[in-house]
Amino acid sequence: MVRYRRAYVPGATYFFTVTLHHRRCDWLTTHVELLRTAMRDVRQDRPFSIDAVVVLPDHLHTLWTLPSGDADYSGRWRAIKACFSRGLAEKRLPVLRNRRGECDVWQRRFWEHVIRNDDDLARHIDYIHFNPVKHGFVADPFAWPWSSIHAPARRVHR
Repeated sequence: MVRYRRAYVPGATYFFTVTLHHRRCDWLTTHVELLRTAMRDVRQDRPFSIDAVVVLPDHLHTLWTLPSGDADYSGRWRAIKACFSRGLAEKRLPVLRNRRGECDVWQRRFWEHVIRNDDDLARHIDYIHFNPVKHGFVADPFAWPWSSIHAPARRVHR
């Protein structure tokens, strides 16, 4: 098996794709408040800015900028996933355990990409905001309720 190497660049802006284990599940949109709470709680303890985000039923895409000198996005994702999974279990949803005893809610890994420049940033923001259209959920990205396309534009400072 090929070992994947993560790019850890302190203070960088990153694009992420994070996916539920069961791709036919809709827990991210059905329980979007749990996801918001998980992200808010983790951001309080370990700050980062969310520059763009879209939540789809079974996966999400987001752009984060980490604080200067900090590259630990993996720890943040681990905490967000754990908090969301606990919230589902507390709602008595059928959260199964895998052979390692972990909640079987999320795929074990996630995709990350370090944003290289302003053009790369703009392409990823467009990708995020048009993803609900790509998947056939809506014809207009402004019609998708779980997207930062509705938020005021913010400039990423690097």
